[in-house]
Amino acid sequence: MVLAAAAVDVVLILAFAAIGRDAHHREEPILGVLLTAWPFLAGAAAGWVIARAWRAPFSVLRAGVPVWLGSLVGGMLLRALTAQTVVVPFVIVATLALAVFLVGYRLLIAGAARLRSR
Repeated sequence: MVLAAAAVDVVLILAFAAIGRDAHHREEPILGVLLTAWPFLAGAAAGWVIARAWRAPFSVLRAGVPVWLGSLVGGMLLRALTAQTVVVPFVIVATLALAVFLVGYRLLIAGAARLRSR
């Protein structure tokens, strides 16, 4: 369960970076996605550790929100420290997209579990 949740988080952060790269920069697609994604992946890893998300990896509150906030705040701080773009419109888009991705799939899993228990 832990590896599955971590893998989904990584894939969704890579998808976020790929979508952004496709919208703005089409050169070096693989390296470009990795360069865009690494700060958010590092921030998500910090969120996992700080929240001890492995205890309930699909929990919205114990894992989803901390991983989302870790990826967002950590990602933006690392981008700023490495002279990458951090502008208000990007922060807004990243906030919303990462929330939908990292919290959203956990909400879907929680909803499905509630439906199954009925």
